[in-house]
Amino acid sequence: MADKPEKEEQHWLVKNMRRNFITGLLVTVPAALVIIVLVWFFTTIDSVLQPIIEIFFGRTIIGLGFAITIVLIYLAGILASNIVGRRLIEFGEWMVGRLPVLRQLYNAAKQAMASISGVSKTRAAFREVVLVEYPRKGIRTIGFITNEILDADGRKVVTVYLPTTPVPTSGWFILVTEDQLIRTGIPVDTAMKMVISGGIASPMEIDARIGGVIPLTEKSPDD
Repeated sequence: MADKPEKEEQHWLVKNMRRNFITGLLVTVPAALVIIVLVWFFTTIDSVLQPIIEIFFGRTIIGLGFAITIVLIYLAGILASNIVGRRLIEFGEWMVGRLPVLRQLYNAAKQAMASISGVSKTRAAFREVVLVEYPRKGIRTIGFITNEILDADGRKVVTVYLPTTPVPTSGWFILVTEDQLIRTGIPVDTAMKMVISGGIASPMEIDARIGGVIPLTEKSPDD
């Protein structure tokens, strides 16, 4: 009988270690995802101006390209906020508008940034969260409806943006018909959290069905 308390103590120790390990995962995994996104963002922007920095300083200075980019963006914002700056930007846009290929690229990028940033005076970029079968049948992928258009036969075609994890700014653009969509009641910000976290920050329950919208039901882990 003396072995029983010892076994119970070992069992308690294993359960305690497992609980602490799971708790550690819940803390470190989201933090690691944030760090990965920040490092990717920093490295990508910093590398843009590093060739120019190397010409002037004779060597690569890590972080200087990122800092210069942030300063330039801020100065562009100040320039665009006054009358003289707006006139210069309008002139530049007029010049770009005379170039067939660059005109479409510039206008599309400008509209996308205005919509995503929330400064657009028109409707939001992401209207509704849906599920689509992608990249193959039987697999559901979160998508955002961006527009609804008509094809040559007058049928409605939905434009959907499929973001990637953990960086949702890259993804795929697809055209689907209404019957290929699974509409959901998931709020856009909740879906974006799910994408960025790789599913970690997901609600306990999601109701969705083809051809209709059912409100999202969230349950806490304690329920």
